[in-house]
Amino acid sequence: MDLQISLFLLCILFTAGHSLNCYDCTSLTGSCTQTSQCSTGFTNCLSVAVTVNSTTVKLKSCAPSVCPSGSINLGIGRGSFQCCNTDLCNNQDAPDPSTNAPNGNKCYYCDGNTCSNTVSCSGTEDRCFNTTVPGVQSQVLKGCVSKSICDASTLVPGLGSISCCSGNLCNGAESVSQSFLFLCCSLLSFILLH
Repeated sequence: MDLQISLFLLCILFTAGHSLNCYDCTSLTGSCTQTSQCSTGFTNCLSVAVTVNSTTVKLKSCAPSVCPSGSINLGIGRGSFQCCNTDLCNNQDAPDPSTNAPNGNKCYYCDGNTCSNTVSCSGTEDRCFNTTVPGVQSQVLKGCVSKSICDASTLVPGLGSISCCSGNLCNGAESVSQSFLFLCCSLLSFILLH
């Protein structure tokens, strides 16, 4: 009986210390074999695909518990995020954001000087969003987004107040400047560093 209790306690000790392992790389070619053991607090594996000007960059990494799956479209670039929570589950790439079929929704997006342009939403992008990213020069961003990303965005510090709405062109048109790469870097740095 003592042997059974000892074995049970040993099993608990070894399984309690197990950390998640995820693929961890950035790639233009799509191949990823590098893996890493996730730090404490990182309970998900993440796969991201970001397309700007027909160039797609893929990223795989550990991610914190706030890790939504879905896509975002800013008119000048798109991104898709796929999260999972088992060892090496991010072996598959996030879906290519440029191949999603249009879903009938339209939102305004910003192209540098104006936010009166429209973009057709696709895939699971069922919301329009509007946000001002704080910084030396505040940036207004608009576009289409999946509900899961919109819901989780309130937990991302440094992105400012994000307003999501459902319905065609519900995110309003106004003149501003913006930076898609700044948003992607902010989102990715939050995911990677928290």
